Amino acid sequence: MIENKVLTVSGMKCGGCEANITAKLSVIPGVYSVIADHKASTVTLQYDEAQIQLESLIKVITDAGFTAN
Repeated sequence: MIENKVLTVSGMKCGGCEANITAKLSVIPGVYSVIADHKASTVTLQYDEAQIQLESLIKVITDAGFTAN
């Protein structure tokens, strides 16, 4: 089932941070869309929960040095 989630992500300061998160999440099988917005401190995800769990996506963001919830 396709899920749409908006996560609050702290630590993004610029377009480079957005690009970093987008690049890391976009290559994961089951992730269809990633929109990172450092001004709003959000990451909007569209993903297939049968292929990837939200907790795993949050871990990718936190491993990149950001805080997500």
